[in-house]
Amino acid sequence: MIRIGITGGIGSGKSYVCRLLQQRGIPVYSCDDEAKRLMQESPFIREQLCQLIGSDAYIGQELNKPVIAQFLFADSQHSTQVNQIIHPIVRKDFTEWTQRQNVPIVAQESAILFEAGFQDTVDVTLLVYAPHSLRLQRAMKRDHATSEQIEARMAQQMDEEEKRLRADYCILNDGTANLDEQIERLLTQLQKNQIAQ
Repeated sequence: MIRIGITGGIGSGKSYVCRLLQQRGIPVYSCDDEAKRLMQESPFIREQLCQLIGSDAYIGQELNKPVIAQFLFADSQHSTQVNQIIHPIVRKDFTEWTQRQNVPIVAQESAILFEAGFQDTVDVTLLVYAPHSLRLQRAMKRDHATSEQIEARMAQQMDEEEKRLRADYCILNDGTANLDEQIERLLTQLQKNQIAQ
């Protein structure tokens, strides 16, 4: 089995590329979606978050999102503390998920693939890349947000050029490049590499 780690900055179109892979029968594990699910379901995460933030981190069985958000924005170190609780559980969950998949290729989607160290859980990394100005336009339209709000979120992520240097493969999603052709080339290359090993 080949495990592809897919990343890209805000507005790069990584979720769209993941949907194209799913249409080709490749299961995609969304770290963001699964982290949200695990924050609700995992007794370990619940216990740790309550110790860190306080018992009002949850209301009944539900995550108390305003309290969590307030904690995260109060101090830049707080997100690191929360991530240290959640990321190991997401890693373990991804490993268990891959073991249940009976297919030659799976993918993991993570906006913070390198920042979280999730590149260690996959065989190859793929960056979905788009120019900064285009990513900004897309994200403003999608999130109904101002350029300042999007720029602030972008500033919290690793620089795209640094991601380009670290990624094994890159797909250009600038609105002119053919995504289907690039995906087909990537999958063909991965299968050839696997045969050669």
